[in-house]
Amino acid sequence: MTVKRKRSPFEKSARVERQYSSALRGVAREVGRIVARFDLSEPLYSVLVRQALEKYADLLRPWARVTASRILSAINAQDEQAWATQSREMSRALQKEIKSAPTGEAMRRFLDENVLLITSLPLEAALRVHKLTLEGLADSRRASDIAAEILRTGEVTKSRAMLIARTEVARTASGLAMVRAAHIGCTHYVWRTSRDGDVRPSHREMEGKVIAFNDPPTLSDGAKTHAGQIFNCRCYPEIIVPDM
Repeated sequence: MTVKRKRSPFEKSARVERQYSSALRGVAREVGRIVARFDLSEPLYSVLVRQALEKYADLLRPWARVTASRILSAINAQDEQAWATQSREMSRALQKEIKSAPTGEAMRRFLDENVLLITSLPLEAALRVHKLTLEGLADSRRASDIAAEILRTGEVTKSRAMLIARTEVARTASGLAMVRAAHIGCTHYVWRTSRDGDVRPSHREMEGKVIAFNDPPTLSDGAKTHAGQIFNCRCYPEIIVPDM
């Protein structure tokens, strides 16, 4: 089943994603600086690199919580504005119900998950350094080759940071919209994509399809997911409100 395309208030701005991406790229740069401080020509130094990155992850945790909270608050504000726009066409009773939606638990869950993801950046970098060092020793690769690959850790972390920013902004926005929707009795949404050349073919096929909240679709690539709920996805649910 498909429905005719129209502009949706649930279509998200890229501004918050850019803010999150910028913050996480800063973490990636620090990871790169930490790695570059050591003489990587000696395998012994890889242990020190790992220890420094693990310490950075611990020090990062308070900043991660503040940053994630700020980003999630911005996403929540956007979702509230989307519902405010939508609610102009709703009954007053439904408008009141939207404002009382129990989003607090979802926000706390998203916050904890994002703090873990942010602090995982230096921890994953530490594991990468360890893995490369062991592989180099096992196959007798030259120390300079190992060092060169380890020095790329900052760039690898940057790519991971950008993936987290894109995925988590869309996932949180989609999740909050569904919490508010379920609270007022909505049961379905229309799958919407960002409608550009970067949309995955399996997601492009979903554009305009009506999806039940309790039955995430299986896409043509095998993924079973709701709009905006899988890695690197910019799709979003356009909520269908019954009394409209």
